[in-house]
Amino acid sequence: MAVPTGPPVVAVPAPVPSWGRRRVLLLNTTFEPLTALSLRRAVVLVVCGKAEVVHGDPAGLVVHSATSNVVVPSVIRLSSYVRVPYRGRVPLTRAGLMHRDRYRCAYCGGRAETIDHVVPRSRGGQHTWQNCVACCAKCNHRKADKMLAELGWRLRVVPNAPRGAHWRLLAGVVDTDPLWLPYLGEPAA
Repeated sequence: MAVPTGPPVVAVPAPVPSWGRRRVLLLNTTFEPLTALSLRRAVVLVVCGKAEVVHGDPAGLVVHSATSNVVVPSVIRLSSYVRVPYRGRVPLTRAGLMHRDRYRCAYCGGRAETIDHVVPRSRGGQHTWQNCVACCAKCNHRKADKMLAELGWRLRVVPNAPRGAHWRLLAGVVDTDPLWLPYLGEPAA
């Protein structure tokens, strides 16, 4: 019996479908945005009758099961009202900061890739919304641990903490669906 001597066979995992990472906007019965859910969780809520589809997928995709078909949702609304407890300040996250600054460098206006502390932490600066800005790698490297006055630089926009209920929701979502915009209100800048 001969043993094959060719190259080893490597199993390649199947590609993850793009809808596997897809997010769905969940609204309260009052059309107040609550959170962004995974597509799987959203479909379960719709199938169980706990939510209804407000906007389906723009491409018209449908999820099929043995007994039913469900339109892939983009926005769903709960069937019964959920009381939302008081929400304090919006937590500072990288995704939230980039979204607030629209992925633009606070110094040159180029594409932001990093986060910079306006007053460096080595000089007593805090890690707060008012002291952190989105920054391109070139400006971040040039600034290093210097103060803006030392470089003669100015901020294009004064950084502030974002306001509004939708900021908590958008901070963790990279790609928002354009169908969400009417439910999120005006973005706070």
